[in-house]
Amino acid sequence: MLNYKIKKKAVMAVLGATLLAAGFTSRAAALQPEDTADMKASEVQEHGRVNEALSNAVTLTTVGKAKEVLQTKAEEAIKAEEARKAEEEARRAEEAAAAAGQRERELLASIIFCEAGNQSYEGQVAVGAVVMNRVNSASYPNSIEEVIYQSGQFTPAMTGWLDNVRVSAGYTQAAMQAAEDALAGVNPVGNCLYFDQGGYGMQIGAHFFH
Repeated sequence: MLNYKIKKKAVMAVLGATLLAAGFTSRAAALQPEDTADMKASEVQEHGRVNEALSNAVTLTTVGKAKEVLQTKAEEAIKAEEARKAEEEARRAEEAAAAAGQRERELLASIIFCEAGNQSYEGQVAVGAVVMNRVNSASYPNSIEEVIYQSGQFTPAMTGWLDNVRVSAGYTQAAMQAAEDALAGVNPVGNCLYFDQGGYGMQIGAHFFH
């Protein structure tokens, strides 16, 4: 019984293959040469359309990536320019601050030289400390230049001697060092806002501070 079933399946398989081959052969034989040419032309056109679509897709992808690259580069260029401008502004601000600081040191050194150039180093620092006390006092202007040039306060500023010393850098190195110490907070006179030779207050050299 088993051998019969196996033989039957084998015969059916051979018969099916024969019929399939015959079908294809019959279809191929039924086609005329012009039909075959039309099929080939149609296939060529279809391949052409597919290739064109693929080419367009590749082009669009390439253009899209190129735009992304250009956009990224543009953004990077903008950021780089902004960073450069920020650095330039910071550098200019730093230079301006340094120049302003130097002018303040020179002005303070000039008034110290004019008022106490013949005094001890402590006496010179004391004059600078009085100027700084006034800058920090609510009763006086809040800048070194305004304090020194305030009307009726420092005789060398009123006579023009201060300006001559300042323009010519005629102050001594000791006066400049005293100015730097006073700016740094060195203060041998406490809260004193005045100095003169009137004999009243804390005496340092020829000056009395009060």
